[in-house]
Amino acid sequence: MVGLSARAVNRATVARQLLLERADVGPVEAVRRLAGMQGQEPKHPYVGLWTRLSSFTDGDLTAAAAGREVVRATLYRGTLHLVTSDDYLRFRTTLGPVLEAGLRMLKDRAEGLEPAKVIAAAEKLLAKEPLTFTEIRDALQQQFPAVNDRALGFCTRMMVPLVVHPAATRWGWTANPRFTPAERWVRGRLHPHAVPEELVVRYLEAFGPATPADFQTWSGLPGAKPVFEALELERFEDETGRTLYDVPEGPRPDPETPAPVRFLPEFDNLLLAYAQRERVIADAYRPAVFTKNLRVKATYLVDGTVAGLWTVEKKRGVATLTIAPFGRTLKRTAAELEREGSGLLHFLEPDATAYAVVTAAE
Repeated sequence: MVGLSARAVNRATVARQLLLERADVGPVEAVRRLAGMQGQEPKHPYVGLWTRLSSFTDGDLTAAAAGREVVRATLYRGTLHLVTSDDYLRFRTTLGPVLEAGLRMLKDRAEGLEPAKVIAAAEKLLAKEPLTFTEIRDALQQQFPAVNDRALGFCTRMMVPLVVHPAATRWGWTANPRFTPAERWVRGRLHPHAVPEELVVRYLEAFGPATPADFQTWSGLPGAKPVFEALELERFEDETGRTLYDVPEGPRPDPETPAPVRFLPEFDNLLLAYAQRERVIADAYRPAVFTKNLRVKATYLVDGTVAGLWTVEKKRGVATLTIAPFGRTLKRTAAELEREGSGLLHFLEPDATAYAVVTAAE
């Protein structure tokens, strides 16, 4: 079995994540190549695409959402993701067991909950018009007064195929968005059968080489190893002796290929798609990035791995990007951070009167 160094694994990963060089493609194709983007909050995919594409404006993605080419919906791991409409229709049934299993999180709050009845009632409600989850819970509570309102809403979120209805805002969706039936919105039908083999291939194309445990972490689907074993995949051994699987002829750049500075948004999938994440972030830095309240902070990459955090603030017309490095920053890296950071600032705050990139005091 061919061995892959840690650096080789890293370069393969950042190349597929469009972080080795910016891709000259549109947002829909980029989202497809990435097998979706984490989308708990509307702005994050916009930042993620800005950092990955050679020519991108926020209007590009907003137009794709309004044109029903991409959707924001509950999918991988039961969390909101931005995916192409085609991928949502193709893989929603495959991921159905993950979403159904999510109901176990309700525990005692599920007392009296009859999912089939709630699903039918929610579908009838949403067939009339898009609704916020506050409106959905209130309406369902009237029909099921003895059931916890949060359980009613969570059951609807997990079990009814819904997408977030776009809004005429800069980041495409509001903070308290309306939801609408997926099939009606994208004008298509969900694929009737599970296709885990296809999902594994798509995962490896976006995140490989990787292990079945990595795929399970990303997707939420258990029992992945037999699916990997049944596919015609290449196998490699990493420096720890683990077997990594990959699609035939998957891109694996020269390990010495330079990796530029890149700014990642909060919750970027690069940091969430692996059971063991040392390929992109050192274990020592993880507590600073992954918070106890389940946030994943915005980070930046130096030489393909997480090297620090960043935040943006605008006061009195001045937009400031604050960089918080985890270690010493070389002069040439600092210059690259300032150039890249200035571009990010202008993207995020185009109406600012002045811009500054600063380093947080240690």
